[in-house]
Amino acid sequence: MLSKKSKYAIKALIVLGKNYGKEPMQILKIAEEENIPKKFLEQILLEMRNAGILYSKKGAGGGYSLNKDPEDIRLSQVIRLTDGPIALLPCVSLNFYRRCDECKTEETCGIRDTFVDVRNAMLQILNDTSIADIIKREENLALGL
Repeated sequence: MLSKKSKYAIKALIVLGKNYGKEPMQILKIAEEENIPKKFLEQILLEMRNAGILYSKKGAGGGYSLNKDPEDIRLSQVIRLTDGPIALLPCVSLNFYRRCDECKTEETCGIRDTFVDVRNAMLQILNDTSIADIIKREENLALGL
């Protein structure tokens, strides 16, 4: 399941994506708009800033803004940053591989083989979906399309 941290990160990026190219947004405004606890949001935004996804400006008129075009921020990148592995089993993870303790042999494990397919399908969707895509989806849903 997607953690609250990842969900909040995506929600904040959507707000910032809608604001792309405008003045930075204050954390409190994002938190209130998306009903996210402010302290938790501060930690999430700091993590994303450190990863180069966001830019922060201090002082009057300060806040956060996207450091990249919303089209260039992929869900896979955000989820890996906030949650770690996308794969449901450690033995099928591309970036966080770890052999399962109870596994006798990976080569003949039907569970592993099935979850490689699950990982590949999930990655295809998450790699192909940007923050801009979600913004467009929300707009279309609001129009009943």
